[in-house]
Amino acid sequence: MERSDPQELHRFPCEQCGADYRYDPQSEGLVCEHCGHSEAIQDGPWRGGQLRELDYEAALADALPKAEIEVTRVTTCPNCAAQVEFVDETHATECPFCATPVVADTGEARQIKPKGVMPFTLSERQAHKAMSDWLGRLWFAPNGLKDYARKGRKMQGIYVPYWTYDARTRSRYAGQRGDTYYETETIEVDGERRTQQVAKTRWTPVSGRVARDFDDILVLASHSLPKDYTDALEPWDLTKLSPYQPQYLAGFRAEAYSVELKDGYGEARQRMDRAIERDIKFDIGGDRQRIHSVDTNVSDVTFKHILLPVWLAAYKFRGKTYRFVVNGQTGRVRGERPWSGWKIAVAVVLGLIVAAGVGYVAALNQ
Repeated sequence: MERSDPQELHRFPCEQCGADYRYDPQSEGLVCEHCGHSEAIQDGPWRGGQLRELDYEAALADALPKAEIEVTRVTTCPNCAAQVEFVDETHATECPFCATPVVADTGEARQIKPKGVMPFTLSERQAHKAMSDWLGRLWFAPNGLKDYARKGRKMQGIYVPYWTYDARTRSRYAGQRGDTYYETETIEVDGERRTQQVAKTRWTPVSGRVARDFDDILVLASHSLPKDYTDALEPWDLTKLSPYQPQYLAGFRAEAYSVELKDGYGEARQRMDRAIERDIKFDIGGDRQRIHSVDTNVSDVTFKHILLPVWLAAYKFRGKTYRFVVNGQTGRVRGERPWSGWKIAVAVVLGLIVAAGVGYVAALNQ
């Protein structure tokens, strides 16, 4: 069913009181926060036990079926470049990634619909505890940061967009295999002649073929968070993906992708090439390997647009925004942190005092 009004995506009225349902990670269903009524989410259609992939070349040619495309109302955050989606008739909001005020424009965007979603398994309370534990282990953090964690400020549940790519590769290569051998050499040391074993390499020309089928190469489809943050949240268990259903997004935000499909594939190809290089070196064997040329044929390229769950908090300290992200599936945490200048200064002074005291005692014992 094609969605004519994308703003209805995240809202589902309770059948008892009319308030909004919210997806509950604990029960894995919808729960009304007003009256407590719950509703199960029915499993979506599966094909052979896996989510159906889409043809990459068809997408580039803008030839995907209309059912795979949706129209959304999004705008780009001027601070962090996040694609912020607006719901209902909202025209102004706060960017969930950096707390910058954002105003909707009048444009709409055609985007490929999500094919799969990883529902949140951590509740906000569990995510906050994971973040608080992480913040509590930080040295030289400002007291305000610890207060932020202790006061239980609200976190935002965000579904972050990713691409996955599948491909079949067949590669021909040419190179050299290096085998180590040893020769005995005589050297003179302090007027004495000595023998020693010297390692050398015998190089042999080689050529061959390797094949690899790639499955679910995961590429971040967003510019809103630093890539080293999202990389640090891995691994994701993609076997837990569910067919996309809007009910999983009830009460949460979802970011539209800002990395286009073709650009994401470029990163995926780099990962493929690195894996193929490892395969070639293993195929060459020996102690050392040299690769002179590789000719790779890539076929049957398919992809999926998926949404992965992230809990996010933004903290402002002295005019600068610091962000913390929590993997909504595993609880892994990554974030930016401010440093407390006075705590560092005190630590340095105490260190100098201790060092001076140790030196003084050592001098007395001489």
